[in-house]
Amino acid sequence: MSQPSPQPPRGTRSAVLTGVVVGALVFVVGLGGILTWQASNHGRDNSATLAPSPTAQGRPHRGPMPASDPSLASFYHQRLHWRSCGANQCARLKVPLDYAHPGRRTLELAVLRVPAGVPSQKVGDLVINNGGPGGSPVDYAQAAPTQFGARLLDRFAIVGMDPRGVGQSDPLECVGTHDLDEMLASDPDPDTEKERNRMDALIHRFGEGCLAHDAGLARHMSTVEVAKDTDILRAALGDPKLDYLGLSYGTFLGATYANLFPHHVGRMVLDGAIDPKLSNLQLSLAQAHGFEVALRAYVKSCVDQGGCILGNSVDQGTRRVRTLLDQIEAHPLPTGTSRPLTAGLAMMGVWMPLYVKSWWPELTVGLKQAIVDHRGSTLLQMADLYASRGPRSYTDNSMNALYDVNCLDHDDYIPTSQVPQYFKRFEKVSPTFGKAFAFSLSTCADWPVKSHKHTVALHAKGAPPILVVGTTRDPATPLAWARGLASELDSGVLVTRNGDGHTAYHQGNQCIDSTVEDFLISDKVPPNGKAC
Repeated sequence: MSQPSPQPPRGTRSAVLTGVVVGALVFVVGLGGILTWQASNHGRDNSATLAPSPTAQGRPHRGPMPASDPSLASFYHQRLHWRSCGANQCARLKVPLDYAHPGRRTLELAVLRVPAGVPSQKVGDLVINNGGPGGSPVDYAQAAPTQFGARLLDRFAIVGMDPRGVGQSDPLECVGTHDLDEMLASDPDPDTEKERNRMDALIHRFGEGCLAHDAGLARHMSTVEVAKDTDILRAALGDPKLDYLGLSYGTFLGATYANLFPHHVGRMVLDGAIDPKLSNLQLSLAQAHGFEVALRAYVKSCVDQGGCILGNSVDQGTRRVRTLLDQIEAHPLPTGTSRPLTAGLAMMGVWMPLYVKSWWPELTVGLKQAIVDHRGSTLLQMADLYASRGPRSYTDNSMNALYDVNCLDHDDYIPTSQVPQYFKRFEKVSPTFGKAFAFSLSTCADWPVKSHKHTVALHAKGAPPILVVGTTRDPATPLAWARGLASELDSGVLVTRNGDGHTAYHQGNQCIDSTVEDFLISDKVPPNGKAC
């Protein structure tokens, strides 16, 4: 997803969605209610380094702890000091800010563990990441009862670690509420040179704000560094292999980890996959098409029910959405607050419900309210949920982290002035959202930190089977990305869900749920290309 307009970040602000909103929708988006879970070993203080996870049902021991870089010995040999935090356990993990200079500044990362429901049958620790970049795995783990099936909850301790600069891990704060509001409300597809210059100025100001808050952290929040932190977490948990479930952006993190540490991989599931070899142009085109496909699926459902506010056909309905966005750009809608619904916020408000099919009725309410009543309160609520925006301010720093990580991970951006030459290609794949996604090509062009990183295929040679899961009408991470990642990984195994919404696990498809859980619990590898 792009910036400074609401563009969805690279297939992932999504997870938020998955993240918690599906229990609360978060990662893409904000955390709704977070539920705690009463575990049988509530309050236990395991201050010593944990032993390797016990075996379950005769599962063979997975070997000794792997060797690590001697210069990082103090980090790899640290002990996690667990304390009670509600029904769960919390700790802090120390990692170097800069892996090239591990003896200098360090960071402390927040870790939360939900104990296994049936300790006697515990398989191990399942490290999770719900996406973003910028989502909070700590919050996601805390919401485990609504996010994972009972089989996983019984057999695994669920472990979430907020990545560096995110959530409770030294959060990076680049701009205040007013400036972030201004960015997200701005025109997602500026028409004039003046508007485009304003877009460049907004993103540059944002990046300078990151450096002013913490220049060292802002320069060291890349996915490669988070993957290295994750291996230190694995060692601190006492696990010779990493069992991992990553959603959306969490799949890019997981694939990056597997490529760096292929022999440290245990059972890894990458759901809602991102294809790491694709350029910014390829990613943006695919995601534009993905949101168009998802919108058309929503409109078809609306039309099939009869009396659809958008018209009597899918084509008519998608054109009506585009017309509405143009009308709102010319005349923002009142919302009953000091913040009118602008075109940027309206587009986010339409995108957000496309992540989860059960939110489609809310999208219908918002569109009808905007078209008939000329009010934008419902779409504003959806946009705010997407961006983790509360009544007075933002409830987390996910949007701040999102920009910084994306701009560090990819450095193949073009000047804003060159974007119009790509309009035809984008409008061909997405007549409704094409131009807005085209501007994701320039999002980081004026970002003050240049990483000089370019995308490459990740093969993870030597890793055991890695399960890659994709959904046919996923708006944020199109199925083609899952197919691409599964084919690039030397041991990739593809599983697909025929359905709507973002990610596949725990979305009501029993075939997917049993396949994922059988793989994680029993090492049962499905046939490559299995369709659910």
